[in-house]
Amino acid sequence: MSDYDDVCILLPTMDEAATVGEVVSGFREAGFPNVLVMDGGSTDDTRAIARTAGARVARQSGQGKGQAVREAVRDHIDESYVLMADADDTYDAEDASAMLQPLIDGDAEHVIGNRFADMRPGAMTRLNQVGNRIINLTFRAIHGENFRDILSGYRAFTRESFLRSNLTADGFGIETELAVECVKNRTRVRVVPITYRPRPDGSATNLNPVRDGGVIFLELYRKAKTNNPLFYFGSVGALSTAAGAVMTLYVLYEWLVYEIGHEIVAVGAVGATILGIQLLIFGVLADMILTLHREQLSHRERVNGDE
Repeated sequence: MSDYDDVCILLPTMDEAATVGEVVSGFREAGFPNVLVMDGGSTDDTRAIARTAGARVARQSGQGKGQAVREAVRDHIDESYVLMADADDTYDAEDASAMLQPLIDGDAEHVIGNRFADMRPGAMTRLNQVGNRIINLTFRAIHGENFRDILSGYRAFTRESFLRSNLTADGFGIETELAVECVKNRTRVRVVPITYRPRPDGSATNLNPVRDGGVIFLELYRKAKTNNPLFYFGSVGALSTAAGAVMTLYVLYEWLVYEIGHEIVAVGAVGATILGIQLLIFGVLADMILTLHREQLSHRERVNGDE
């Protein structure tokens, strides 16, 4: 009887034949008998190799890592704890116990593996490191939490907390969305240092830094609508107001210096300014409503706890 019978190792895959066997074997040797490979339609031998290594294999109905994770947890996993990792052999199965311990001890519902704690040379390009840092700083500024490495693919979470989350991302935005939902739902989160290794030779990444980075930034901003409405509406309002101010200064300059009127530009300046101010006011009101809602939830939780 394994100590981790109530844990499912979840490995989303797409053409990972070069590494999936080693990854599955590594987790099984580390004491995790239940490994689920959720395959996104690999055209190589990923599924066959995973089965040979001892994994349970399922084929996802759609495409993208996010869709694979949602479908796996909803339809293929019954265990209380899920440990999600990439199948590219960049994560260490020996870190799994440390990742799961906060969940088992009841100290957390979601655990993020911090790759920057022990990042081996060549594991991440300089461009990706800078991009990751910027994204983490942006997340902290918008959502008010420092999770250190929100793009980490090494996650442990309770199935219950995952099902409470409103997740819609289909691709690599799933990690960002999980982090945002943890803040929104006030999920107890712990960050655990892990080792992050370079991909083995012959293993190709499915990540496009520019495309997927853009998707992640859009996801951060989109999620601010319900988690930080002051930033969401206020940023657009500030830009609109600034545009109106610039157009106003231009119209005044042309009129005062050259006595040239720009009626259409003037109308645009007034419209942009009014829109910007309205959005700023709406952002303040929405933020007040959200604050009140959170206070009511906190009060309800305290009352329920006392009972």
